[in-house]
Amino acid sequence: MSPEPRGVGLGEAARVWARVAALSFGGPAAQIGVMHRILVEERRWISDSRFQHALNFCMLLPGPEAMQLATYVGWLLNGPIGGLIAGGLFIAPGIVAILSLSCVYAGFGQIGAVAALFFGLKAAVLAIVLEAIQRLSRRALRNGPLRALAAAAFVAIYLFAAPFPLIVIAAGLIGFFAARAGVPAFLAEKPRGDEAASLIGDSDFVRGSETSARALPAAGIALVAWGLPVVALLVVLGPDSVYSRIALFFSQTAVVTFGGAYAALAYVAQQAVEHYGWLRPGEMLDGLGMAETTPGPLIMVLQFVGFMAAFRAPGLLPPYLGGALGGLIATWTTFAPCFVWIFLGAPHVERLRGVRPLSGALAAVGAAVVGVILNLAVWFAVHAMFSRAYPVRAFGLAFDAPVPSSANPAAILLTALGIVAVFRFHAGMAKTFLGCAAAGALLWSLGLAE
Repeated sequence: MSPEPRGVGLGEAARVWARVAALSFGGPAAQIGVMHRILVEERRWISDSRFQHALNFCMLLPGPEAMQLATYVGWLLNGPIGGLIAGGLFIAPGIVAILSLSCVYAGFGQIGAVAALFFGLKAAVLAIVLEAIQRLSRRALRNGPLRALAAAAFVAIYLFAAPFPLIVIAAGLIGFFAARAGVPAFLAEKPRGDEAASLIGDSDFVRGSETSARALPAAGIALVAWGLPVVALLVVLGPDSVYSRIALFFSQTAVVTFGGAYAALAYVAQQAVEHYGWLRPGEMLDGLGMAETTPGPLIMVLQFVGFMAAFRAPGLLPPYLGGALGGLIATWTTFAPCFVWIFLGAPHVERLRGVRPLSGALAAVGAAVVGVILNLAVWFAVHAMFSRAYPVRAFGLAFDAPVPSSANPAAILLTALGIVAVFRFHAGMAKTFLGCAAAGALLWSLGLAE
């Protein structure tokens, strides 16, 4: 059976999830905050400890943690149908917004006014990513050992190009065995005492053997829905078609990009820019600016990547139609697997929720994710504020270092202003984006920006 109803009808749930989606700007950290405020604090549908447990599990999965968290909570409240509603509504506004903006960008992105707008948005994006690191750190890095794990993850991924899965697996094993040995730093924190007021509290157990009965068929349907279009593209168009490559690449991304949306973005940015040549580094930042300023998951930027890849090599289709198809293929192969992971794993995670080693593993993975996000921030900063970078490949090191003489003073100034606005004056996302966009347009009009 699916989880027992918790007093929330599907209609009411759909309205609330639509509200969550409409307010979900600014990346995973902000979106998780919106969900926490609405679901935990306002509606009291789920307790804080259950919310954190679900979040830690989603951090462990490949793909976007915010969308998976919505699917998980929707499943807890209303079963597989609730998970589909929550996850589907969470991404719907972003699909429409990014597709529209991608068309505008492809047609007018090189026009001065549009280029000036995105020049300013890049600076705001970097400030928002840094704020996301700060917000996640408050929850994930609650003691010295977890902070050390985050630092080690950053060094491993940025300086030595360690694979994402290796970092996540290593962190999970460290947390598992540390918690099993009773190391205090990796033990779960005590609930805050708000359980009784929540529809789903810490004492409400969902039995995995029962929930698997319906969650497993739902996972099978999601798996078929994910795989069939990929197979069809390969059979009809062949493996060398840009559409087939998009489907295969983003399917692979859905499997290997552990650590949440920011980790997926770091992987896609490097592969799409450096390996496939679908985008230039600056264009990836432009796409990230679109995703940050529109409702929906930050990882919707992958739709922009797919759009631009197919727009530039549409085959027999008109460029805009080809771009739209490429973008929708990227979206489908990015999000369909998320339903598979949740419906397969959530029932078992619920059953093992009280197992101390598992909680320790999830806490360690959450700490490592902070280091992965910091890697993304540094990578984008290098490519936003410097026009050239040189590869460092010695003594096991594998990273790109900026060329000092290629520094862009206008970009550095705008980034500094964005950081000051966010951290010193606590400006909201809307004000930060508008301010940086206006400042970028001004610098561009004065000939001070490139």
